Amino acid sequence: MLFNITHTTKYQYNAPVSYGHNIATLRPRKSKGQELLDYTIEISPEPAEISERIDFFGNYITRFSIQTEHEVLKVTTKSQIKREYAQFQEGFFSDACKSVTMKSALESLQSTNLDILDAKQYILESIFIKKMDAGIHEYARKSFQSNRSVFDAAFELMQRIYTDFDFVSGFTSISTPIREVMEEKKGVCQDFAQIAIACIRSVGLPAKYISGYIETLPPPGEEKLVGADASHAWFSIFIPGFGWVDFDPTNNQIPRDQHIVVGWGRDYYDVPPLKGVVYGSGQSKLKVAVDIARIE
Repeated sequence: MLFNITHTTKYQYNAPVSYGHNIATLRPRKSKGQELLDYTIEISPEPAEISERIDFFGNYITRFSIQTEHEVLKVTTKSQIKREYAQFQEGFFSDACKSVTMKSALESLQSTNLDILDAKQYILESIFIKKMDAGIHEYARKSFQSNRSVFDAAFELMQRIYTDFDFVSGFTSISTPIREVMEEKKGVCQDFAQIAIACIRSVGLPAKYISGYIETLPPPGEEKLVGADASHAWFSIFIPGFGWVDFDPTNNQIPRDQHIVVGWGRDYYDVPPLKGVVYGSGQSKLKVAVDIARIE
């Protein structure tokens, strides 16, 4: 599948801002079953400085500073993506994937080969996923048992989060602790991904946070609404001897071609779409719009 994606972020300030320095993680990366064909970024006001680099996790990072007084910051990216991820789904249900048990996975993680060493960094604590409390571990252990397939356990964990948690936009913010989300059983896709990651790390397995987009398909017979698409997040678990497998607990499915990867890290902190500091005395309003157009 080919997609054209437009992502617009707009900050409206109620008092002039004299200076701003920002970091954007908006350029989709090359990943399994995904190729970036074209990409542009437009920033208003025009930045005094702008540069791009690849971060520790392999994500594209754009740094820019605005040194003129402004009341609106607008960042628009346009990407063209080729997705062929669905072809890998059959392999996830194969014996090679499903035969890896919790016990054998933990034993394999004692290895020092490069794939294992790279994956093990995703077991460690991160900014938003600190030392897991007993409630997280107890919730995880209901799915992750010693002789059970890691894939089956992760699949069940995805289903349980989908069933047990309510999607409530605005209930949480990026600073809401995982413990509170766990207690209230409410949140959004970022929260559900981080709950799953916390659970998986609590039993000693690697899991990472995936940031991206999801194409929203309209009901049969209805036209797709402009702006109906959204930024999205899900998680991936490392199965030793097989590799990484993605799960989307918000939609209770293994990601397909409609899931478009922008970047990944240990949690949301590593891959926010846009973050920065500004010099000003007022408050701001944020508006985000995402459109994904499938190219026939």
